[in-house]
Amino acid sequence: QVQLVESGGGLVQAGGSLRLSCAASGGRFSTYAMGWFRQAPGKERELVAAINWTGGSTYYADSVQGRFTISRDNAKNTVYLQMNSLKPEDTATYVCGAALGLGGRIRPARNDEYKYWGQGTQVTVSS
Repeated sequence: QVQLVESGGGLVQAGGSLRLSCAASGGRFSTYAMGWFRQAPGKERELVAAINWTGGSTYYADSVQGRFTISRDNAKNTVYLQMNSLKPEDTATYVCGAALGLGGRIRPARNDEYKYWGQGTQVTVSS
């Protein structure tokens, strides 16, 4: 069983930065495609960034392109989300997900194909 644990969230002023981490245990992390999602109250869960198993290919939602960077360290079984130039609208619970069996693809066709999920870490950006 794969377990994912997020950390690094907190309260930050607009324009500030945070670095989220998602540590995996169990399974074979280096073979998983990973994604960072966020969900704000009353809104649907949104995929904001994804990375393939090697870290060589990434995806970003338009809303975070140029501000967020996803990366991974397979030796540490950890995926990161560096968030810069944060805006109040980035306020949400951030959750990481793991997708299996994608080969080199960045993400599955549907978000519900991510098999394992963390519990999330809260990010609050004040104006």
